[in-house]
Amino acid sequence: MKMNIIVGFALSLFLTILSTNIAAAEDSNIQPVQSEIVARLPFSVGNIAFTPDNQIIFSHHPFYAPDIRVAKLTSPTTFEPFPNAEWNTPQKGTDHYLDNVLGLRSDENGVVWMIDMGFRTHITPKLVGWNTRTNKLERIYYMPEPVTRPGSQIQDLVIDQKNRKFYIADEDIGPGGDGSQSAIITIDMDSGYARRVLEGDRSTIPEDVPLTFGGKDLTFPGKDGSPVIIKVGCDGITMDMKSEWLYYAPLSGHSLYRVRVDDLNNEKLTPMELSSKVVRYSDKPNNGGLSIDYSGNIYLTAIESKSIVIITPDRKCYTITSDPNMVWPDGISYSLDGYMYVSASQVSAAAIFHDGKAENTNPYLIYRFKPLSPGYISR
Repeated sequence: MKMNIIVGFALSLFLTILSTNIAAAEDSNIQPVQSEIVARLPFSVGNIAFTPDNQIIFSHHPFYAPDIRVAKLTSPTTFEPFPNAEWNTPQKGTDHYLDNVLGLRSDENGVVWMIDMGFRTHITPKLVGWNTRTNKLERIYYMPEPVTRPGSQIQDLVIDQKNRKFYIADEDIGPGGDGSQSAIITIDMDSGYARRVLEGDRSTIPEDVPLTFGGKDLTFPGKDGSPVIIKVGCDGITMDMKSEWLYYAPLSGHSLYRVRVDDLNNEKLTPMELSSKVVRYSDKPNNGGLSIDYSGNIYLTAIESKSIVIITPDRKCYTITSDPNMVWPDGISYSLDGYMYVSASQVSAAAIFHDGKAENTNPYLIYRFKPLSPGYISR
């Protein structure tokens, strides 16, 4: 991500294309919608899930090393540990606790699935399912090496009940990671067998595109103290209604990709053969979370513009909602109440990106807005 004329021209060209697509979408009578704030909280929110009776479950963003890893909203300004305090407390002699959670989603059976990245207290990464109907542990799926690697940051997932699989995005920016080994992890729901696929693929690794906030590229101190531009690999991930196509993208990059689920799960394909099955689907801005609705509209959290962008089935892109306080919109999820919910994590305002001077402040916000069509709580 070099600061030069070529990058500047490429960015300008992309914005021109994006503006053209926005105008085309608006000409087709698709109009932006209003978002509303549903919670103002003291700590940064990462991703959001829901119980069958529409209680809001959310991760406190692990970037800020929270004491309460996962919480349930109890009022617009308060929360309690989820599933309980014990599971949010590291313990010796067991890994039955939540160590470092960002990604979580609910399934149609009332189970909240939480990705525990594990690198905060050095435990094996795992996927934890908590049944909100029985208030009991449903199951744990482990992701040891080589399914994960030392730099893994597994942080978003799709639940595929049709094919009995989980699909998990690995950004590869955990301790020691630089995004170059980003990948997708698949887990078989029945056997627990896990695979790491598309590692280092063009579709999973970050592009040479900076994240720009307030006219400045987002950097952090490198090993020698000099600024390094942050690059984030495979982040958002979602899947269509028929469980036919898996959509995903690096956070740092202007390309959204998709691959047929049948190809992704075909163990006979070599890495090169699987890579050849991946399709570049559309342009996009630098984005975090992904979600989708029944009509095939894909929703992206556009982190630089404090907005949610939608990619329609004709692959045009436009802004569906935005707010000046939607700083680094992160996880985006559909609820059975008919709304899409999105967090504003303020990651870009953290001290590490601003010479040690924190610009992030509470309250941290959760928004909701009406999507163009109903969506899925599991993707």
